[in-house]
Amino acid sequence: MGKILILMGIILLIFGVIIILGGKIGLGKLPGDIFIKRGNFTFFFPIVSSLIISLILTIILNLFKR
Repeated sequence: MGKILILMGIILLIFGVIIILGGKIGLGKLPGDIFIKRGNFTFFFPIVSSLIISLILTIILNLFKR
């Protein structure tokens, strides 16, 4: 149980760093991210940013697994 909690903490830390630094390197504003603004309605769906974050986390987790 302790190892699982530590791993989850590390994952949350990495995710937090990605969110903080992601805005500075352009995550959330990539081509392919859907952003619709009409009047007082705003819809944002970061498809490409989500795929990139998923790929990075998959690589990191696979490195920890081995």
